[in-house]
Amino acid sequence: MRYDIAIVGSGPAGLSAAVNAKIRNKKIILFGNENLSNKLQKAPEINNYLGFYEISGEELKDKFKNHVDSMGIEITNHKITNIYAMGDYFALISGENMFEATTVILATGIQYGKPIKGEEEYLGRGVGYCATCDAPLYRDKRVAIIGYNKEAEEEANFLNEIASKTYFIPMYKREGLMRSNHLDNNIEVINERPVEIKGEILVNQVSFKTKEIDVDGVFVIKDSASPKTLVPGLEVEGAHVKVDINMNTNIRGCFACGDIAGKPYSYIKAAGQGQIAAINAVSYLDQLKIKEKVK
Repeated sequence: MRYDIAIVGSGPAGLSAAVNAKIRNKKIILFGNENLSNKLQKAPEINNYLGFYEISGEELKDKFKNHVDSMGIEITNHKITNIYAMGDYFALISGENMFEATTVILATGIQYGKPIKGEEEYLGRGVGYCATCDAPLYRDKRVAIIGYNKEAEEEANFLNEIASKTYFIPMYKREGLMRSNHLDNNIEVINERPVEIKGEILVNQVSFKTKEIDVDGVFVIKDSASPKTLVPGLEVEGAHVKVDINMNTNIRGCFACGDIAGKPYSYIKAAGQGQIAAINAVSYLDQLKIKEKVK
């Protein structure tokens, strides 16, 4: 099945894009997390979202969820690790699964922090961003999970079922605990920040200030991947995707909106850009139909 529009990200920008595309009767697929935006639900109070005053992030998130549910919009939990422009469509890759769409809207949010040295160099050569997607490649091998959020613990447990050795490297505060109660007992936790991911042709080591560990693969689990690693050929400006006023990127049929498209980082701005991206994606699809009729 080929979708009209694939939307990657389930924060305010992605949800707004999905609602506006659905209203215009387009066949859409929305990739994200059913919990929606972790950043949004952590906000204690939001006063700058038009129509809602003194509302918590959790309450606003629930209203977003109710809206998309009422329209029959489902959130697909596949984690998209690569998007390739194939000429007249896009191929979205999640492990062994591939999805096709005529247009793509990127609404993944912003990647915080610089990549670890060697992370981007060895992407696809032992470094990955989705353990549950690529786990079969590491059966009976030694792997490290570098986790920037709690969800990384679930991926570590999943991978630990087939790997010969699993290391977990938390990059978030855990209140001084040496290990999480949510991790399998035989997973080795390293409470030290990695300095570099090393290798020759493929990854073979993660180095720290005080030691090194030998591994066959490294999974870096973040809330969002770097846009230039997600979509080859995508033009970026620093950590952001370069877009015009209509949310067009340099790749025809690919749009970007929300935090990934630049500052300011604002829920109301993200939702507005999601609408703009959807409207212009629909316009792009309509133009393609006109060209086909002319032929």
